[in-house]
This record gives sequence, structure tokens and C-alpha cells, in this order.
Amino acid sequence: MADSPHEPEHSERTPPQHLAQRTGLSARVLGGGIEPDPRFTLANERTFLAWIRTALAFLAGGVALEAFAGDVFPVVVRTGLAVALLLIGMVIAAGATLRWIRLERAMRHSLPLPLPWIAPILAVGAAVATGVMLAVLLLP
Repeated sequence: MADSPHEPEHSERTPPQHLAQRTGLSARVLGGGIEPDPRFTLANERTFLAWIRTALAFLAGGVALEAFAGDVFPVVVRTGLAVALLLIGMVIAAGATLRWIRLERAMRHSLPLPLPWIAPILAVGAAVATGVMLAVLLLP
């Protein structure tokens, strides 16, 4: 029986959620620790999904550039820009996954949250792509 009316009952076979142990792949990926508050895990997941949306935008931009900008840019420039956008999208998607895991592990072990190294990559990638686009459009 629970010690207070606000504490749920748990049998010997069903530990409280914060003491439950993960097994298999999730145990290896998350690296043990104590289950964080679900709100923090869900916030981490929403941030991951925002980064994935950004990666998909770069992917769509690269595909659209190659498919529809044939008359605007020379072939070499268009292909180079499209490849750059696709590569930036791939790096952001991979970085989002690694960031999600690093944050989840930090929360489970009560460590400081790591800095998002993919944010500067996004900023530099967007600046380079914008600079190249401006140079091509302004210097015919």
C-alpha cells in the first residue's frame, strides 16, 4: 500500500517509472542513468524534429534547385549549389540525431547540456549558400 494517497501503489514486479530499467538497443543508446521527467524527453524530441524539418528544407531546396533552376544558373554552379544544399541537409540530419542522444544522456546522468554544434554548421552553410547565390545573380 502507498505511504500517502498521492503515491501510486507498485508491486515488486512493477517498479516506479523512474526506477524502471531499459533493455536492448535503448539501453545501449541511452547509456543508463535515471529516466528524466517525460516533459524534458518530449521537449528534446520536439527539438530533434525541428532540426529534421530544417534538414528536409535543405534537401528540398537542393532538389528544387537542380530540377527547376536550369535557366537561372550555369550547370556547374547549379549542380554545385544543389550538392552543397543536399550535403548540409545530411549533416544537419545526422547532427540532430547525435544531439538528441547527447542531450538524452546528459539529462539521464544530471550533466550539463552539451552545446549544439549543428547550429554553427547551419549558419555557415546558409551564409555560404546565400553568398554564392548573390554572387551568381549580381555578377552576370
